[in-house]
Amino acid sequence: MMNSSSALRGQGFARCDCGSPHPANDRHHGTALTSRPKSKNAGHDDNIDPREAARYQSLANTWWDRSGPFWPLHRLNTLRTEYLKVVLARMFERDAGATKPLEGLRILDVGCGGGILSESMARLGAHVHGIDVVLQNIEVARLHARQSGLSVHYAALHSRALRQQRATYDVVLNMEVVEHVPDPSALVADCAAMVRPGGALVLATINRTWLSWLFAIVGAEYVLGWLPRGTHRWDRFIKPVELRALTSGCGLKRIAETGVAVNPVTRRFALSRHMAVNYMTVTQRLQAQDLSANGIWARAKHRIALTAPDQT
Repeated sequence: MMNSSSALRGQGFARCDCGSPHPANDRHHGTALTSRPKSKNAGHDDNIDPREAARYQSLANTWWDRSGPFWPLHRLNTLRTEYLKVVLARMFERDAGATKPLEGLRILDVGCGGGILSESMARLGAHVHGIDVVLQNIEVARLHARQSGLSVHYAALHSRALRQQRATYDVVLNMEVVEHVPDPSALVADCAAMVRPGGALVLATINRTWLSWLFAIVGAEYVLGWLPRGTHRWDRFIKPVELRALTSGCGLKRIAETGVAVNPVTRRFALSRHMAVNYMTVTQRLQAQDLSANGIWARAKHRIALTAPDQT
């Protein structure tokens, strides 16, 4: 079996603007991250697919309809909020059982949409900043936060623009976004640059496998009708080895990762050891003095298991 290092060499990894390698050629699948359109002017919103923005703009008013087109995201959010609570509490040495275990942490939610995850993080005590390139999404998020009595700072802003402001956070969340942009390496670089030393970058996306094509596209969009047709493009899905290369090249260490599975009959989401379709990965930026075996990485590795907990 090919290990991660040989897999990277076999795919001819190049370098991105944060110094991270990314696949220049995927011989097995005929697709490559570098084959996608690249940013021409860093600092502007050229890493936005206009078709993706238009799709979410048309759906903006349905974000908080739990029986509407975003119902899978609401169910997934319950699972991932619990996962994030446990993992982040351990990373930052908090009590996950506390009423507000993330109290005081500054969290950035990139591609926040209507604010579903942002609000969940705020309820756990975090100071949340949510950004999205679709203005209608931000307006919906602001309105719902006010109606819910929550203090969440929202802005219609591109990640590169925020990065240029030299903003930093304890935690940066990028959930189900990288598979929707033309240049995922640029987005990951932007997000990584805004993680403070010792902080975390959490990403969630979809693996590029035949199973993801079968379940995430054919099944979810065409057979079951759970998502609007055209929501995903298989060639934009990202393999875990590719995502690990991008984050490690940006000075981040992998702390935990887990697959996410859904039962098509019960519509129930659960954590899984299998990452063939949906998966989440948690990484941490190390401080200069923590690059040794006795640093944060070594301590965090003992605190958090790299495999997903059982979910019954």
